[in-house]
Amino acid sequence: MDRKSSDRHRVRMDVVYLMGGCVSVGRGRSSSSSRGHGCFCIGSQKSRRKRSYADHVTTLQHLPYMPNRIFANGRSRSSCIFTQQGRKGINQDAMVVWEDFDSEDAIFCGVFDGHGPHGHLVARKVRDTLPLKLLSFLHSSESGRDGSNTKCFNSKKTQDEEETSESPEDQLGSLWREAFLKSYKAMDKELRSHPTLDCFCSGSTAVTIVKQGLNLFMGNIGDSRAILGSKDSSNMMVAVQLTVDLKPDLPREAERIKRCKGRVFALQDEPEVQRVWLPFDDAPGLAMARAFGDFCLKEYGVISVPEFSHRVLTEGDQFIVIASDGVWDVLSNEEVVEVVVSAPTRSSAARILVDSAAREWKLKYPTSKMDDCAVVCVYLDGKMDSESETEDQCISASTFYGHHSCTATESDDGQKSEPSLQRNFTVRSAEDSDLSTRIQVADEDDKANVTVEDQNWSGLEGVTRVNSLVQLPRFSAEKPSA
Repeated sequence: MDRKSSDRHRVRMDVVYLMGGCVSVGRGRSSSSSRGHGCFCIGSQKSRRKRSYADHVTTLQHLPYMPNRIFANGRSRSSCIFTQQGRKGINQDAMVVWEDFDSEDAIFCGVFDGHGPHGHLVARKVRDTLPLKLLSFLHSSESGRDGSNTKCFNSKKTQDEEETSESPEDQLGSLWREAFLKSYKAMDKELRSHPTLDCFCSGSTAVTIVKQGLNLFMGNIGDSRAILGSKDSSNMMVAVQLTVDLKPDLPREAERIKRCKGRVFALQDEPEVQRVWLPFDDAPGLAMARAFGDFCLKEYGVISVPEFSHRVLTEGDQFIVIASDGVWDVLSNEEVVEVVVSAPTRSSAARILVDSAAREWKLKYPTSKMDDCAVVCVYLDGKMDSESETEDQCISASTFYGHHSCTATESDDGQKSEPSLQRNFTVRSAEDSDLSTRIQVADEDDKANVTVEDQNWSGLEGVTRVNSLVQLPRFSAEKPSA
């Protein structure tokens, strides 16, 4: 084993121990004896080594070098990702695609849009930590549902077990739902107690998707969005919205916030943007109803509970696009699908989509500051087009990075992050069209089918906003008593 392979082996072992399960370091491969019996075993919690804080930090530092994980502009075996800084300052968007996540047929992908003074640090922290927490809770949930020291999923079950137990698909969905809810809760708890990262008036959105076989498991908070490009019965490409933009103009979100004494209203100069305000101060004016961080509003109705949904893919489903609101503010779902389909190569789709959004910002809102944009495109057939060897893992790297190529730079929090990019407005345009899709959503309290065309909520379509936060609250004086 060469030195590079040895380093990767050690990094992989670190992540395995963090997940807490006694699983193979071969990225989900079972032994030959296990394959013969159709069984995959996960070790009990009693046999797990307790991780120290130093171990956890070491693992996070190794993450940028994990195999099959990309977080800077580039491509993987089945995806491409791209982000571009807007005109509001530092790029606060983060993104990640992690292939061979949990198992060889699983992919984790996500987009995180930070806001507030330290939003870029919050977004990157969530990007790096949330997937590990998701794996940890998934494996602990699997182990916890079995009373013995090991849990085995056997291919053969007795007739009584089949009659009394949930279907395998329901069991899988329940496991992932529980893992998503617990990992989001733990992520927010870690941010609240972080010794150096101030999240009181800073936070981040999150749209996270795990593709495992033909299953999509999705969790989201905030106003970033995921869509599916799919072929209908007429073999025409259509856009299927996978997540709902969780903004304060959604009736159920506004009701919860008001119930918790928070205020929801729009400013006169932007009547289409509902915001969340403290009960005793016209601040901070958060333009979303759920987020990581933003602890100044957590007592007043803003929550970090994800909206979870599970979808089974069909033969017509082609690709997934996850993007921050810098894209959705200026491009419709159908326009995004059109841009991706029209891209000359699959590996350039994310970059071209960001370029298209940049051009639309310039054309539609010439006096506004363009927002940061981040895009993840995942092709569901697992294939990418052939690229020249000189491009390697970078898409038009020389255009954007110069001699830095794909090398990530050091961020303010000591983690590897994306370099700042120059804006590029050489893009194509797209025609306007309407959306009529059905989204199956499982909330933390209920499950409901929501037809997008029946809703009058601007949160589903995306609207232009100046900033996610209007101003920081004043806490020099004590909060008035109730």
